Parts: sequence; C-alpha cells; structure tokens
Amino acid sequence: MSKVRTGGELVRKFLIENMDQHPSDVVRLTAEKFGCTRQAVHKHLQRLVTEGAVIVSGATRNKRYALAQVVHWEKIYTVKEGLAEDVVWRHDIVPQLGNLPENVLHIWQYGFTEMFNNVIDHSGATEVFVRLTKTSAATTIKIYDNGIGIFKKIQTALDLVDERHAVLELAKGKFTTDPENHSGEGIFFSSRMFDEFNILSGEVYFSHEFDKKEDWIIQGNTQDGTFVTMVLHNYTSRTTKKVFDKFTTEEDYAFTKTVVPVKLMQYGDDNLISRSQAKRLLARFDRFKIVMLDFSGVTLIGQAFADEVFRVFKAKYPGVELIPIHASTEVRRMISRAVAARD
Repeated sequence: MSKVRTGGELVRKFLIENMDQHPSDVVRLTAEKFGCTRQAVHKHLQRLVTEGAVIVSGATRNKRYALAQVVHWEKIYTVKEGLAEDVVWRHDIVPQLGNLPENVLHIWQYGFTEMFNNVIDHSGATEVFVRLTKTSAATTIKIYDNGIGIFKKIQTALDLVDERHAVLELAKGKFTTDPENHSGEGIFFSSRMFDEFNILSGEVYFSHEFDKKEDWIIQGNTQDGTFVTMVLHNYTSRTTKKVFDKFTTEEDYAFTKTVVPVKLMQYGDDNLISRSQAKRLLARFDRFKIVMLDFSGVTLIGQAFADEVFRVFKAKYPGVELIPIHASTEVRRMISRAVAARD
C-alpha cells in the first residue's frame, strides 16, 4: 500500500478536482499551478492511475484522463449477538474502499470500527444501516441506527438538563456511558481524524471539521436514533498517529490533552456569567493534564464564571493546566482578574 506525503497530496487533489473540465490538458494546468515540470506531474498522475482513481485513454499527445466511476454501496445489519465491527470492516467495507493509501485505510478502520461498535454496545438499536459512497476525490460513510439516540443516552446517564450538554461532554473527550468496557476516546479522536464528522440525533446536530477552531451545535428537525457521517479525502497525508500525538504525552502515550470549545456552553444569546455554568464546563477536567479552553465566538464572560474556572478550580486541581486561547480583549481581562486574585 502506498503512503501520501503532504506536497504530493496538494498536487493530486488539484488533478482530481480539475480533471473533468480539463481531460486533455490537466497536466499542463497542474504544472503551471505548482511551478513544476510536466514530468513531475505525470508521476503523481500515474499514482492515481495505479490506485484506480483515474482512467486514461489515447496515447502520447492524444491522451485523455477521466475520474474513475463512483462506488455506491449500502447494507442493513440486524443488531444481534455475533455482530462484530471488525468482521463487517474486513468483509464488507475494505472491498468497497479499494486500493486507497495505507494511512487513509488506517483512519477509516479506526473511525468505522469505533462508530459501528458504539451501535452494537451502546445504542440499544435493532438495526443499523451503512452507506458508502466513494468518488475519485473523497469517500463518505454514513451509519444510522434506530436506537435510543446518543445525546439522549448521555443526557440520561449524567442527569443533564439538556441534550446539548451531551455535545460538550463528547467534545471534551474521555466520556463513556460504559466506563468498565470503554475508554471514551472513540468519538473524540474519530471526529478529529476526518475532514468532516457529523452526528445527528434527537434535535441536536454536532459537527467537527478538520482544522476548524470549534465544534458546533445546530438544533433542527428531530432525528430518531443516531446518524453519523464521516468524510475523508482519498489522498490526505493525515495519519492516525498525527492526530493521537496532538492530544497525548510522549512518555506514556496517554490521552492527557484536550481542546474544549467554550462556546458550546452558550445557548442563544445567553452569556457565560454564573458559577453553575462554569462548573458544568469544568466537569471531568481533572482527568487531563492540559485543557485548552477555546473562547472563539465568546464575546464576554462574567466575574463569577472566570473566578470559578481560573481561581477556584485551579486551587483545587493545581496539576491541571488551563490554557485560554482565541479570547477577546474583554474575556482576557476577566481571566486576568481571576488569575491575579488566585496569585
């Protein structure tokens, strides 16, 4: 299996995205775009041909390139004893993915088996539907189950007031309704491996896009059960190791760092003012060594909220480092007051 390097990834992505409109001169167009030789572009094009993403016709000056045919596949599984995510992956999913680069297959194996296992172990579903769509550019896998719904289950397990609170717990990581058998890392890491990762359940829609600052919630039409969508470019240079390394420590490879989008605490025009809001935000922070608090989209916080987070919690858990990022001037001012009072 081949591996993808970052520079080559950009070239191949450009080839794929422009091939339909430039079947005969895509090599020239790409060479001009990246300031490289046509010979260099041909090497990337040949890899796409070898991997089945591109088909070629004609010879020499008459060569024409086209994207390979799209793959559509779907299947319904009965959730019963003996259904195993690794068997479904090996027998059904891998043949549809075809000859993708090794790092891409590793991401798909991690994400698919984690999400499918969640259905088996947690959903209470009787059926699970899987749909796979593969183009030359990217692959999408959708998993839908008719169970209780992931946000509703978390809300019940933690006695939360609102299903939206469940999204915040997923965004933190290290949460599971079955701690004896699961680490609570699957959704957290899966959501950060894919170009797009979405969960729709109940009236809540959770979305995370790679390299975007925050997760976000939309309330919309009610969806029974849980509907997970994962999208990944077929020739990304991303690896599971790169994603794990962002949130783990080198000495023991433990999941000790997390990034928490503070905006998930806000509902509508509500501001983050009270200690109760802060305490909900701080839940389970003591399980990490480093917590980066992303204040993107938060215009202000109250004195009580800041004091609870940056003075009271820090005094109780001095071993947990809280790092605010993307904070506005007003937010930084309130954090500084709390830190000054603590010091």
